[in-house]
Amino acid sequence: MPVLAALNIFASVPEWGALAEELGGDQVKVYAATNALQDPHHVEAKPSLIARARSADLVIATGAELEVGWLPLLLRQAGNPRVQPGQPGYLEATAFVSMLEKPLRLDRADGDVHPAGNPHIQLDPHNIARVAAPLAARLADLDPANAAYYQARHKAFAERWSTAIAQWEKRASSLRGTAIVVHHNAFAYLNAWLGLQQVAALEPKPGIEPTTQHLSAVLALLQRQPARMVVRAAYQSDRASRWIAERAKIPPVVLPFTVGGDDSAKDLFGLFDDTIQRLQKGGQ
Repeated sequence: MPVLAALNIFASVPEWGALAEELGGDQVKVYAATNALQDPHHVEAKPSLIARARSADLVIATGAELEVGWLPLLLRQAGNPRVQPGQPGYLEATAFVSMLEKPLRLDRADGDVHPAGNPHIQLDPHNIARVAAPLAARLADLDPANAAYYQARHKAFAERWSTAIAQWEKRASSLRGTAIVVHHNAFAYLNAWLGLQQVAALEPKPGIEPTTQHLSAVLALLQRQPARMVVRAAYQSDRASRWIAERAKIPPVVLPFTVGGDDSAKDLFGLFDDTIQRLQKGGQ
């Protein structure tokens, strides 16, 4: 007889689903509400998602309003008291991370502004480590019979992760100071970790698709302040980045952005291996 998983976990985005699998092993059954080719800001609260949340023991969200357009509605409709905000069955990753880019003012005219700061925390592996410890502790709280199992898996993961971070930082040292253009302002934590210098964003405001007029202004800026590459996430359209790449004569670089963003980013380790490889290739 197969052993049934002790905990059903509903992750809002693939990175937290992947982390839950690393820590929970065969004691967890993980469902990710989105995939790497979807914009995590904009998700439809479908009946299938509501059903998954209804049976969940733990919901893991990014927080900082990344999922504000869909997750609160989905949780209300699911009617599962265990996983409502403030309950043990609800965990927000950004609660354990120092947030970057907290806005000085809040105005909807500025686009998709997040009051708590930039929510795209997953591209600094130190942030993954910061979330792993409280997530392992939460698994143990929800399933005390397997507490020692979750603690042991966290210890093993933390050791492998620490070794991997040291290797990634050594490999990526040549990228420090590299000037880049981004499509969406989603790479603040990656930039801070690797020392990349963001010159411009193709979106005139977060979440607003660029016009030709705005792209022309970015191109003029790049003539004064050259960049080595134009970076976008796998889920974003390539039209604007190709427009800039062709005219500025710099390579377009597509990053997986999260687990599943391409064939090499099958898990959290692959996500960072592939991200650094693609940045190095683009910066040559």
